[in-house]
Amino acid sequence: MMRVAVAAAAVALAAMACAGGADAHPHGTTYTMLGDGIALERTALELVVPADNALPWAFVEGTVNDPVDGYPVIIQVHERGGEPARFAQVDVGEDGSYEWRVRVLSVDGGVETRALVGAYDVTVFKVVHAHGDAGQA
Repeated sequence: MMRVAVAAAAVALAAMACAGGADAHPHGTTYTMLGDGIALERTALELVVPADNALPWAFVEGTVNDPVDGYPVIIQVHERGGEPARFAQVDVGEDGSYEWRVRVLSVDGGVETRALVGAYDVTVFKVVHAHGDAGQA
């Protein structure tokens, strides 16, 4: 399970897997075999931060099923035009969980600074033990 959200006190704003359609960044999960019984799991999601957002944080969280020790989760956030917005490397907990938070709104002296506004493509990469002849973990 993975979530992408803008949050304050665990309020989820947006975590969507696209239900089809032509998209330059197809949503869903794919696997690429890396050899030696491990695979790269790639999950694509959408993060939407409204222009009138009043919450300070966005976060990506989830669980790695059967993770390979020593490999962090890599998170890439791109604007819809493909321009990079944020990148992160996060450790996987002993229970397989991970979480990454990014500030999307700051208020200093009454002045708001919005770091992210609009729709973004989020790609999460995990290294997992491969199972079965399809290479899926």
